[in-house]
Amino acid sequence: MITLAIAGKPNCGKSTFFRAATLAQVEIANYPFTTIDANHGVAYVRTACPCREMQVPCENCRDGVRFIPVGLIDVAGLVPEAHLGRGLGNQFLDNLRQADAVIQVVDASGATDAEGNPIDIGSRDPIKDIEFLQYEMSMWMYGILSRNWAKLLRQAQARDFSLEAAIAEVFAGLGITYEHVRDATGAVGIELRTAGEEDLIRFCRELMAISKPMLIVGNKADQAPEECLERLVKHDVIFASAAGELALRMAAEGKFVSYLPGDRSFTENPGANLSAAQRAGLAKVAEFMQKFDGTGVQKALDAAVFNLLDRIVVFPVEDEHKLTDGKGRVLPDAFLMKRGSTSRDLAYQVHTDIGEGFLYAIDAKTGMRIKDTQELKNGDIIKIVSVRK
Repeated sequence: MITLAIAGKPNCGKSTFFRAATLAQVEIANYPFTTIDANHGVAYVRTACPCREMQVPCENCRDGVRFIPVGLIDVAGLVPEAHLGRGLGNQFLDNLRQADAVIQVVDASGATDAEGNPIDIGSRDPIKDIEFLQYEMSMWMYGILSRNWAKLLRQAQARDFSLEAAIAEVFAGLGITYEHVRDATGAVGIELRTAGEEDLIRFCRELMAISKPMLIVGNKADQAPEECLERLVKHDVIFASAAGELALRMAAEGKFVSYLPGDRSFTENPGANLSAAQRAGLAKVAEFMQKFDGTGVQKALDAAVFNLLDRIVVFPVEDEHKLTDGKGRVLPDAFLMKRGSTSRDLAYQVHTDIGEGFLYAIDAKTGMRIKDTQELKNGDIIKIVSVRK
C-alpha cells in the first residue's frame, strides 16, 4: 500500500487533517506536540469507477465514485534544528522512512510561530514554514551521509567501486535507490568524489525532493488574510480547511448532510435536526468550498498519489465479459499502479505466482488481447491469463 506522511511544524492542523482524512480518533489541541507518537491510519484516494461506463451493477463504489485505500502517517511536529535532535526531531524524521511522499501542512493563516505557539493571525509569513521543513529534512539526510562519507571515499579509491550505489545502500532504509542517487547527482551537477560540504548539502536536498516528493497544503485557509494566501499561491499550494472537512464528514456520518469526500458542495438532508450554531458552521464551510472548490483535503490526497507519485488506477478481473472475479463480484479490486506499468506488472501486483505464470492479458473494454509490453492506461479493466491461479 502507498503510504503518505503528514509533515509540518506543531499546531498547524496536521492531526485535524489526519482525522478528517481517516476519521480516526486522535488528540487535537491548540498547543505544540499534541502528537507525540505517530498516528497511523487509512485514507482513500478518489477516482471514477468504470461500472457506469460499462453499464454493470457495482457494489464497490458510491454513486460511481471509487475510493482506494492508502496509508497515512501523522507524525510529531517538526521544530527548527530538529535534525540536531531538538524537539521530537529524530523521532519525526525517522517516521519518514515509511513514506512514499510527504504532505506538508502549513498554517496558511500565519497564526503560529516557528515552534507552533499561537500568535496573532497574519503575524508569521507561511512561506518560512515551507522553507524550514525542506531545510530540516535535507540536513537530516546530510547528517546520515556525512557520518558515512569518510568510509565511502576510502572505498571509492577502488577502481570498480560505485559511489552512487554505495550512497543508495546507506539510504536503503529510506527506500532510496541507485536511480534516485544518479538523478540527484545529475540534477545538482556535481562530481561526488570531489564534492565539498555545500555541494553535498545541495545533493541531499535534491535527493530528498526526488525520493520523498512533497505536496504543500495551506491549511486554515479559511482564517488566512489575503496577503498570506497571495504569497502561498506562488508556491503551488493546495488551500484547505481540515476543520471544515472534519465537520462535514462527521455531519455525513450522522446523516445530517449528504457529502462524498472530494465533492465541491454538500446538501442538508431533509429532517436534519441541526442547531442554529451547527447550521452557521456548515454555512461557513460551504462558503469556503465555493471559493476554493472543496475543502482541499481530498484534493491533497489525490494530488499526492496521482500527480506526485504518478499513479494510475487499473481494475483486474477474471471474467472479461461480466467484469467479475472468481466469486462473481463486479470490479472487486482497484490497483494503484505506476504510470508506464504493463499487464505483466499488474499480474505480479495481483500475486507473484500469477506474475510468474503470466501468458497474456485481455482489455475487457475492447475484448482485445494486448501485448505484455503495452503500457496500461488509467481506468483500464484487465483480465490476466496465467498458467497459475
